[in-house]
Amino acid sequence: MSVLNTLQERSNSRCELCATTEQLQQYTLPPALSENVANDILVCNTCLNQIVGEEEMDPNHWRCLNESMWSEHVAVQIMAWRLFQRLRHEGWPKDLLDMMYLDDENLAFARLTGEHEDEANKIIHRDVNGVILQAGDSVVLVKDLKVKGSSMVAKQGTAVRNIRLDHENAEYIEGKVDGQQIVIITKYVKRLN
Repeated sequence: MSVLNTLQERSNSRCELCATTEQLQQYTLPPALSENVANDILVCNTCLNQIVGEEEMDPNHWRCLNESMWSEHVAVQIMAWRLFQRLRHEGWPKDLLDMMYLDDENLAFARLTGEHEDEANKIIHRDVNGVILQAGDSVVLVKDLKVKGSSMVAKQGTAVRNIRLDHENAEYIEGKVDGQQIVIITKYVKRLN
C-alpha cells in the first residue's frame, strides 16, 4: 500500500490537522529525507498553503489544533507543535503548547525547522541570489564543486533535492549528490522553484 493510501486510511480521508475532506494531499515534514508514514501527514490545501508560506497564517483556522494536537500519530503532533510555535504570539497557542508533550527525540526533530526561535535569532540560509532556503527545498549547483575527502566532483547543474539546513551556520546546507550525503556552501547553489 502506498504512503498516500495509508495516510488516507488512518485519517478516514480527512485533513489530519483541520479534519476537512476536500483537496487532500500528502505532506512530508521537513527535513525528512524520504516519504514514509512516520514523516508524512494528510493535509488540505488551506492548511498546506499556510504551512509552506504561500498564504498568510490565519490564527482562527488553526484553532482546530486544539483537537489534532492529541493525535496518536507523532508526525501530526510535531506539525501541531510547529504551528503553535509560529502562532505563539497570539496568546492562546502558548497555553496549548504548555499542555503538549513530545519525547526528546521527537522534540529535537520538531525544532529542526526553527519555528521555536524568535526571528532575530534565526539563522537564515540564502542561495547565490539571496533567496531564502528552507529545509526540504531543491537546489541546483551553480559551479563544479570538489567534494572534500573524496575524488568526487559535483558538477554544475546537478540538482540536489530535499536539502537539510545546518542550524549553526547559515552558509552550509546538506544534500545527496550521486547517492553521497555532502555539505554544500550556500553561495554555490540556486533554489529551484
